[in-house]
Amino acid sequence: MSKASYVDTMIGTVGDGQIEKSHGGGKTYPGACVPGGMVQLSPDTVSGGDNGSGYNYCHNTIEGFSFNHMSGIGWYGDLGNLQVMPVTEDTDLRSGSNEEVPFTKGTIGWKSEFSHENEKTRAGYYSVMLDRYNVLAECTTDEHAGFLRFTYPEAAEKKIILNFSRRIGGKADYQKVDIINDRKIEGHIKCTPAGGGFGHGHGGIFYDFYFVMEFSHPFTNKRFFESEEFIESSEGEDLGLFLDFSKDIKEPVTIKSAVSYVDIEGARKNFSAECENADFDTTAENALAKWEEVFSCVSVSGTDEIDLKLFYTCLYHVLLDPRTMADVDGRYTINHEIFENTDYKQRTVFSGWDVYRSEFPLLSIIRPDMVRDEINSLLKIAELNNSSFPRWELMGINAGCMVGDPGLIVVADAITKGIYPYDLEKAYKVSKASSVCAKELDGKDFHTIRPDCKQYIDDCYVPEKLSDTLEYLLADYTMQKFAEHSGKTEDAQFFADRASRYHENYNKSLQFMAPRKDDGEFVYEEDRYDDDGTVESNIFQQSWFVPYDVEGLSRLFGEARTIELLEEFFERADLKSLWNDDYNHSNEPCHNITHYFSILGLPERTQYWTRRVQKEAYRTGAYGFCGNEDVGQLSAWYVLSALGFAQVCPADPKYYLNTPLFKDAEVRLDKKFHSCSVSDTLKIICDKNPLDFPYIKAVKLNGADVTNCYLTYEEITKGGELVFELKQN
Repeated sequence: MSKASYVDTMIGTVGDGQIEKSHGGGKTYPGACVPGGMVQLSPDTVSGGDNGSGYNYCHNTIEGFSFNHMSGIGWYGDLGNLQVMPVTEDTDLRSGSNEEVPFTKGTIGWKSEFSHENEKTRAGYYSVMLDRYNVLAECTTDEHAGFLRFTYPEAAEKKIILNFSRRIGGKADYQKVDIINDRKIEGHIKCTPAGGGFGHGHGGIFYDFYFVMEFSHPFTNKRFFESEEFIESSEGEDLGLFLDFSKDIKEPVTIKSAVSYVDIEGARKNFSAECENADFDTTAENALAKWEEVFSCVSVSGTDEIDLKLFYTCLYHVLLDPRTMADVDGRYTINHEIFENTDYKQRTVFSGWDVYRSEFPLLSIIRPDMVRDEINSLLKIAELNNSSFPRWELMGINAGCMVGDPGLIVVADAITKGIYPYDLEKAYKVSKASSVCAKELDGKDFHTIRPDCKQYIDDCYVPEKLSDTLEYLLADYTMQKFAEHSGKTEDAQFFADRASRYHENYNKSLQFMAPRKDDGEFVYEEDRYDDDGTVESNIFQQSWFVPYDVEGLSRLFGEARTIELLEEFFERADLKSLWNDDYNHSNEPCHNITHYFSILGLPERTQYWTRRVQKEAYRTGAYGFCGNEDVGQLSAWYVLSALGFAQVCPADPKYYLNTPLFKDAEVRLDKKFHSCSVSDTLKIICDKNPLDFPYIKAVKLNGADVTNCYLTYEEITKGGELVFELKQN
């Protein structure tokens, strides 16, 4: 059976507002895309709420199909441009489910009811029956293009609505459309923070979206509309287009559209490359083949069909982002300036605070080329802005979402693994300037994302903010490793000394980490579950966040007490739940803590709790993810642990072992980035079924006993054969 056939894009598609707790679901989308593609052509059930993907499984209507989406994100989302909807009648000139732009005249809109029973998905393909119009809508994509196919009832009116102002989390500010002929249109959509978008505009995201769209049949009539009125103009701030086609058409109406974030010439080139000689069915077959090919980076075999479905669906989500933002000719834009590069692929959608924990440790093994692309992409943005690396990047812009310095963490981790950017010296300069809150770099004002405060520079804490403090200290640890790798011994010692001061945030009275005031005194905390000074966590969860010195943290807590607290941390948690005050797998600060037991000499507890999380926090179906999928992070944790290890701390080469989920697995290595000194594959073999024998008796790597509870990145990427001897208890 093919690997891609196990992908279920409906997993995790629950959004906001339809669950008992306020956190929201996985927030994934079910539509079509290819690995790392610019286009994600997916159905939209709503524009509004914290439904960042545009689709919420709990809704029963669809308002259209748009060409770009983000998977597993919150903060109200962004993109969702160029929305297309087939209809069989004249309708209200609003979708009826766009909460960002409410009705002024209409009452129902053009949205249509649908049933999940009539949705069909696979990697690179989506279809649904729109019940109101009895129209079958199908989607597929290439890297820069999307294809739609609408099958109408034979005797019905055949119409299509194009909504150019639609944008997830807001609306586009300006739209202009040119009618080339009766089968082809071109357009430009401008989005700025004034129209909303990410964080309802607080993310500061702006971009231009260009498209070339061609129809399989000529349209017989065209009517532009704006603000629920038909108009004569083909440009505006709330523009739409109503197209009529002949009732006599017997075949489906197919739409091909290529997009670009550069200019209309870019869209035309993308169209010529991917649409000119393509049809819907061939494109859908090619999309599936692209997924099959990219999945060759990891092969697993097992007896549990649910495990296989979850594994390849998670791998699918891992490989969606960071996606390309460059056209077929290598051109891309940042800050409205056009660049061209063919040495690497400029990528976008970097959810740094999430993905440094498992996504990039996984990609450095299975897709180091993506890691190289991303660190070059981050460096390009930092160079242009003379700034820190972006924290949460979208369209070349630092949205500033979340905390810490995750761009530095990802860059430092990659470099210590031998995955280098094109300008290593520049990467070091940017990293150090960010770490010390430099005012200038290369004679120009430097824009750091670090807090400009005396307490952090001098005393290594951010007043009132525990999460920020611990995140910056981790970044300092990775900066230490970057400096060591670069032979900068003085810098390395400076950052090592700074990172070691985490213990100063331990409140002996509370017996946990806690935020501190300007004067150094601790903020009063009621108990371990207070969330003062923490980000998407609480005191108990954040107190574990010293992944670079777990043994030192244990001594700080008391070694016996640490083990008791860890067991309590997991025992009290409902691992299926969307939110927990104890171990909370639905959010990143808790990720990889199951492996702390191994570091503290109890590997069997790592094996026990990792298996519990795998089996309880991940399920099939729309509610299958225990929380926001977070641009591949939640999925990457599953894939790595299923292979049998996890990197607990970035820029530390150790991948701590746990019992694999499958009896056999094979990872394809890349000779351009990995030594492959033994083999260009790593075969992972269990001597017994790990579902029945969940504990590790012994481990051998290429015939030699593994005496540590971890393998290094270098050992993994040499390749060969990793054998787990398993036992029942």
